[in-house]
Amino acid sequence: MSTQPTVLLIAGSPSEPSRSVALLDSVGQRLSRVPGLSLDRLNIRTLPASALLLADWKHPAVISAIEQVARAQVLVIATPVYKAAYSGLLKVFLDLLPQTALAGKTVLPLATGGSPNHMLALDYALRPVLQALSARHILPGVYATDTQVPQAADKTYAIGADITARLDDAVVNLISEGLRLPATTGFEPVPFSRVRCSV
Repeated sequence: MSTQPTVLLIAGSPSEPSRSVALLDSVGQRLSRVPGLSLDRLNIRTLPASALLLADWKHPAVISAIEQVARAQVLVIATPVYKAAYSGLLKVFLDLLPQTALAGKTVLPLATGGSPNHMLALDYALRPVLQALSARHILPGVYATDTQVPQAADKTYAIGADITARLDDAVVNLISEGLRLPATTGFEPVPFSRVRCSV
């Protein structure tokens, strides 16, 4: 049985590609260069809508998703912010998790929104829910506005330089505090052309 620590990347956006998924992909690219680390991914939008809305814990897809959360040591959760709160899609999934689902786990929240005014949604909307699910450690989140994750002509999203630097810092914190691995000194620059959502 593998003893590699696992990081679960959770996409809470109802659409893809999206700006929040671009942040998640960018973090995933950085973590993929960490030796001895296993990456897993959960796109909540691909789960059956009826199972989510009806809280069908017995649905195979829901069971599998909850097991993914259970196996992970660290979660990276990305969501768009709508009306000063995280996405409803992420909300219905988090509501399905057991009360202690995040016990012993570290969480890195990522969010995107149309205005800097919604930046505190990470602290005042998402963080309390993660704490209620018994998360051991919630790392400082990264919030980006639409202008910091511009859309290209081909409908993909690029990460602006200021957000790239903040994602670098967030991943270093995740590695050292969440995974207890030696902290790196940084990451080699990632060209904008490589930091894009896959369709």
